[in-house]
Amino acid sequence: MTKLSALVVVCNEEKRLPACLDKLGFADEIVVVLDKCTDGTKAIAQRYGATIIEGRWDLEGGRRNAGIETCTGDWILEVDADEHVTPELAREIRAVIETTAFDWHELLVDNFIGARRVRHGWGASYGKAAYPGLFRKGAKIWGNDRVHPSLTWNGRKGPMLTHRIEHFVDKNISDMIRRLDSYSTARARDLRDRGETWGSFASNLRRIFSRFFKCYVRRKGYREGGYGFLVAVFASLYPMLSHLKAKYERDE
Repeated sequence: MTKLSALVVVCNEEKRLPACLDKLGFADEIVVVLDKCTDGTKAIAQRYGATIIEGRWDLEGGRRNAGIETCTGDWILEVDADEHVTPELAREIRAVIETTAFDWHELLVDNFIGARRVRHGWGASYGKAAYPGLFRKGAKIWGNDRVHPSLTWNGRKGPMLTHRIEHFVDKNISDMIRRLDSYSTARARDLRDRGETWGSFASNLRRIFSRFFKCYVRRKGYREGGYGFLVAVFASLYPMLSHLKAKYERDE
């Protein structure tokens, strides 16, 4: 049987990690990366028999690559602490890794804001409608960025899986606002490190309108009512906020 590793990278996730790990019992190995954890996350990971890596990483890509290197499975399923693998998806994953001729597959995502499922409108660096979370070991390498790192692939992309992973992305609208602030701050730091500001004020002003249209109209955010509108607004503001923070703010 093909060996499957489930990888979870966390920072102080004692409240959300148990529900995530409860859904990963179908994997042959669970690897948990503890990045700057100061709460009870480690004890929870130990309770589930996970292989644990502890450290301090400034870059998102670095801590994820450390987890991938530790996994011993032929295939790796990469999930976050706020994501739940449904029984239907678990069965599909086990079937796919036994039969596929490809090297990586994308997973569809059902995003939740509180108890409300918001399926449409995500993307443009603010949220994910799908992500490449299932891959053979050695096929996926993360780039060196704090937020939304680039990916380098070895091998062939396969078809997207049909069942969805559940992503409990935000508790409420205030959480959505805090995430926009956090993402744009991290993106600005990446830009400053590279001596960039992500284009001009004018180009980012145009992005506000093009990204709003992309999320709200093309990706059917309008079907989600007020939440779809907010997703489109925040996705459209993300480049401008990152640009302005990179240009005018400095790390303390």
